[in-house]
Amino acid sequence: MHAINQNEQKFRELKARYDPVFEQLLEKICTYNAHPNQDLLRRAYEFALWAHRDEHRFSGEPYFDHCINVALILADMRMDSVTIAAGLLHDVVEDTGFTVEDIEEAFGKQIAQIVNGVTKISEISGRKNVSYELRQAETFRKMLLSLANDVRVILVKFADRLHNMRTLQHVPASKRLRIALETRDVYAPLAHRFGMAQLKSELEDLAFKFIDNKAYTDLVRQLNRKKAEREAYIQEIIKPIKEELASHNIQAEISGRPKHLYSIYRKMKLRGKSLEEIYDLFAIRIIVNRVEECYYVLGLVHNLFTPVYERFKDYIATPKSNNYQSLHTTVMDRRGHMVEIQIRTWDMHRVAEMGIAAHWKYKEGKAETYQDEVEQQLAWVRQFLEEYKESGVSDAHEFLESLKINLYQDEVFVFTPKGDVIRLPLGATPVDFAFAIHTNIGMHCIGAKVNGRIVPLKYELKSGDLVEIITSANQHPHQDWLSFVKTSKARHHIRKYLREVQFEHSVKLGEEILTKYLKRYRMKVTDEELEAVATRLHFEDLRNLKAAIGRGEVSIEKVFSSISREQPEENRESFLKRIVRRSRKHSAIQVEGIDNMVIHIGKCCQPVPGDDIIGYITRGKGITIHRVNCPNMQSLVERRDRTVQVNWTVEAEEEFKVQLSLLGEDRKNLIRDITQAIANSNTNILHLELKAKDRLAVGKIIIEVKNLPHLTRVINAISKVRGMISVERVEAPVRKRRRVNQSKGK
Repeated sequence: MHAINQNEQKFRELKARYDPVFEQLLEKICTYNAHPNQDLLRRAYEFALWAHRDEHRFSGEPYFDHCINVALILADMRMDSVTIAAGLLHDVVEDTGFTVEDIEEAFGKQIAQIVNGVTKISEISGRKNVSYELRQAETFRKMLLSLANDVRVILVKFADRLHNMRTLQHVPASKRLRIALETRDVYAPLAHRFGMAQLKSELEDLAFKFIDNKAYTDLVRQLNRKKAEREAYIQEIIKPIKEELASHNIQAEISGRPKHLYSIYRKMKLRGKSLEEIYDLFAIRIIVNRVEECYYVLGLVHNLFTPVYERFKDYIATPKSNNYQSLHTTVMDRRGHMVEIQIRTWDMHRVAEMGIAAHWKYKEGKAETYQDEVEQQLAWVRQFLEEYKESGVSDAHEFLESLKINLYQDEVFVFTPKGDVIRLPLGATPVDFAFAIHTNIGMHCIGAKVNGRIVPLKYELKSGDLVEIITSANQHPHQDWLSFVKTSKARHHIRKYLREVQFEHSVKLGEEILTKYLKRYRMKVTDEELEAVATRLHFEDLRNLKAAIGRGEVSIEKVFSSISREQPEENRESFLKRIVRRSRKHSAIQVEGIDNMVIHIGKCCQPVPGDDIIGYITRGKGITIHRVNCPNMQSLVERRDRTVQVNWTVEAEEEFKVQLSLLGEDRKNLIRDITQAIANSNTNILHLELKAKDRLAVGKIIIEVKNLPHLTRVINAISKVRGMISVERVEAPVRKRRRVNQSKGK
């Protein structure tokens, strides 16, 4: 590792600029920590300054400006010296030539692990051209794994993201929206999950500003216009409460807390109302010294105002999963307006504002934690990672979707028959409850009783419900469960089961198709030869090849082409002749007055048993079978000497190719759902091609059917797939006859 050259001009200039800021950082730390590790902090400061000396932000500022601001935010969180040093160094590995090993050598393992935990993944081993979504998923997975071992990882990441959002106006517009959306959808909910209300509110408001600046600006203007009126109303509510508490000798701090911008905007959108129609724009907060005073004050408030009992929540008796504690009550004022009042102690208030950061206790040289509280907050992270430890990097979309679902945790508290409390997200169902109790109970859940009454599995649970699950060994998860479950655990295990079932079904179908074709061509092929074919076609094993055949992802022609290459030279010619001979013989068709004639099925109209057909004789080629209404046949109808009457035989067991055109909404899993619908109708897929165009999926599919009713069933099955707009049998365009150039040879 290179030593720092203290005399380099650029380094000296930067140091002169940032030394006063670093001294401010030390002063801030000393307000809550009398003996910080100043040597460690100064070394980290100079190392980061040196490493980033040639880099600049989009704003034109030195890159180190970001690093020192991250450290200042961590000091506001009252973090220890190790965490703040990691904050100064957090981008060194990602943006400079230094490695995690360099950081460990200079600053020790703890700081190196924190820095590594917040470093984004820029590439994935063994993968090229990896999508942003996949890199994003792996970065979050890595971060969660790191914070499961050391919660300080997420605190450094929060400080990093907060400063980036405060300076987002300097970032190019092409990146700005993506960063703002990621902040709103992942980092703000993550801050909420860890109980950091202040941080969550600021992240949401900053994201809102860049996602919909017009709505943000309009809302700020409207709120400012009514600010004086709103503050007067807050004092009107606070005054009688202050007087009542003083008369009972209760010391308390009472304030009116305006709700943050994004929260107000979301209320307006959800309720479909204007700002003037939203009355709960603020909450009254009462902070007292002791827990028993919280309940006493609650009684006094209810004597002053009319309580709305159905909106009362006791988060002191049953804290939220992020350890938030408070009494929430809603009361009616003299005008009939509802006002929310929160009552808590100072300790509860500190946890409510700072969340997991409030549980960190410092003694220089070691960091002590309130282990139970921190472990409780990390439990959901470990559970989430456990559910996905078997998922490969290809599950990026599902991982991100489940992470986002897991982060939105407005909760309900329900009870088991034994009286145990189970926390579930708002809108959770008995299926979510069953999986929360045990995976096996969720997998075999057939019904539920809530408060002694049978309810549907999609019933939304409410706080206080007593839930009993009914199971059956014969019950298994259904596809439609995914439409109503709320927890990532339930969603993950349902999807995993459905994938396994679908895979086994595809293997079975693929095996049937392969066996049928081998029998048709009277070909004996060993499992070893088929394993070699699977390897040649880049499948993990024979089962995966059969599954791909069953799903229609690989054509039987491609498989047979590869099989022929496995045959000994003396057998290969015989094998190919059987295929050709079989393709020319159509026992399904009877030609009137003619025997032993080579018969071809018209590629233009692809007739199947049940269609009205006619034969056309081509000299030297035999008879081509067309549908009577085939456009190409219409142009040949005047050649009556070439047409013959043909009929379908009753005992026909052959299968015939048919091409269908497909049009549907471009959505995830459309191909999977189409192939599943076809597989359920016991139909072989030879080719499937879909392309996205203007938010539509356009393409074609070639299948094999036995007759017209079979074809109709398949078309109907595909048409029922969600998002399908049209499924039509392809009519080939009329072939133009070649015209002889009469000027030629003159």
